[in-house]
Amino acid sequence: MKFSNCVVSFVAASGILAAPLSEPAEQNYNGQAAGFEGDLATGKFSAKWNGNTDVVVGLGWKTGSARTVTFAGDYSASGSGSYLALYGWTNSPQAEYYVVESYGSFDPCSAPAKKFGTLEADGGSYTICTSERVNQPSITGTSTFTQYWSVRSQKRTSGSIDTGKHFEAWAKSGFGNKDFNYMVMAVEAFSGSGSASITVS
Repeated sequence: MKFSNCVVSFVAASGILAAPLSEPAEQNYNGQAAGFEGDLATGKFSAKWNGNTDVVVGLGWKTGSARTVTFAGDYSASGSGSYLALYGWTNSPQAEYYVVESYGSFDPCSAPAKKFGTLEADGGSYTICTSERVNQPSITGTSTFTQYWSVRSQKRTSGSIDTGKHFEAWAKSGFGNKDFNYMVMAVEAFSGSGSASITVS
């Protein structure tokens, strides 16, 4: 897999993405390689990828928090190295996190990730795991940090995510659960082909 730093654009607007406590955010890393289109006014984004360019695109909030995130749409990724996931970062301790609702050919909790249990949440079951990233690109440049993952057993492309439940589960393995950077509903793709059209609120 390829992981890379993410460029996020912030747009101040009232009522967008039902985010009264923070500004909405657009995640667009290599979006041009996937024809990324995002509309902050409606909370809808789309992408179509084909190849090995790492792409991370989506919409969400400038600052992560314990909240309910609702999403719906289409995600087609058979044979593709990709995820449909809630995605974000914390600042200190620095961490990257994913709540994976669906994925293509690669389960991010497979080896060498370290599994540490399951979480019953959001009407389903998630495998909880961590991965260590050493001297890798991050939101602050090159650094060493932990990735926290919740991977849903029953894949889906619509529903709601109670982010607080995932944060609390990860905290048992060192997740700071504070000092949040951005948080978006995103698609990451790094191999193969696929497409997505998602609305988030």
